[in-house]
Amino acid sequence: MPEVLRKIVVENSDIISKNWLDEITEKRKSDYTSNISESLYHSTNQEFINVIFSSINHRGDTVEMDDFAERLINLGWPLSYITDGLQTFRRVTIEFILNQSDKVDTNEFSRILKIVEDWVEPIINQLVNQYSGSWEHTVSLQRLALQELSAPLIPVMDNITVMPLIGTIDTERAKLIMENLLEGAMKHNSQVILIDITGVPIVDTMVAHHIIQAAEAVRLIGATCILVGIRPEIAQTIVNLGIDLSNFPTKSSLRKGFKTALSLTNREIVDLNTSREEDITKILDSLK
Repeated sequence: MPEVLRKIVVENSDIISKNWLDEITEKRKSDYTSNISESLYHSTNQEFINVIFSSINHRGDTVEMDDFAERLINLGWPLSYITDGLQTFRRVTIEFILNQSDKVDTNEFSRILKIVEDWVEPIINQLVNQYSGSWEHTVSLQRLALQELSAPLIPVMDNITVMPLIGTIDTERAKLIMENLLEGAMKHNSQVILIDITGVPIVDTMVAHHIIQAAEAVRLIGATCILVGIRPEIAQTIVNLGIDLSNFPTKSSLRKGFKTALSLTNREIVDLNTSREEDITKILDSLK
């Protein structure tokens, strides 16, 4: 029975394909594919139905299916295109087979349904697995990229580095902050590290605890942390929560923190214009 139906379906693939394409095209008026160009849409549909029949012909897994899924993923087509297309194929194929029989009882219908399901299910599994693997890989790369951006350590001068923090700080990110601080302090030979929390919306007990831990870890390797970017509302929250930052230098802005960092590294900001005037005055006085 399965082989007989397979032969019928393959021999009438043109009719089934036309019925399938008609239904898919009708759906296009109200779904996500309405913004796709006509030529790309029709060529993709034609390739899809060819892949389906190729799978049925080869009784399962095909290289063409993997290639087709990879192209869809690269083009950004959603998984729902695959599932909707296969659901439509299932329905169109069953209707075609039933129309070939004058009389179909419940048992016969169940057998036909089971056979078509056995054709379609491996295709769904293979394509969904292909999509899932690609998404997991993409998400993994994005996660790594976000981690690299979430706690950057930027050397701005010899022995002085800045870590600008933006967004919320959870336990996982706090761990990354500490790792980057320690590795960066050693790599850049930092004496002073400015942790800028201007872009951190909320500083609660947990966030403060993580920052204090990171600063303490940096102190143990011989560097000093300065917490900068403390807005009035953040300062009030810290006081209300009873968080002790007495051993942790703090400044309201990055500019003030940078001046402190210069002082800690035996440097200072000098106004060159004023310096020149003083030098000229000294020269003129020496000529008198």
